[in-house]
Amino acid sequence: MNAVQPANDAKAKAQQLQQALSLEAKGNPRRRFHALYDKVYRSDILWEAWKRVKGNGGSGGGGME
Repeated sequence: MNAVQPANDAKAKAQQLQQALSLEAKGNPRRRFHALYDKVYRSDILWEAWKRVKGNGGSGGGGME
């Protein structure tokens, strides 16, 4: 039986991606992320980013909650 994914699954995935990238960057400050395009250019990540920008009134910032 397949479990039903919650409606905020995209938000959870975006948070997981942001957290993983943040931990990697903090663990290795000299690390360069050359291949982020495939991770950022996903419809769920772009949708979550759009919702955050809209919620912020178009301003930057407003990290993970």
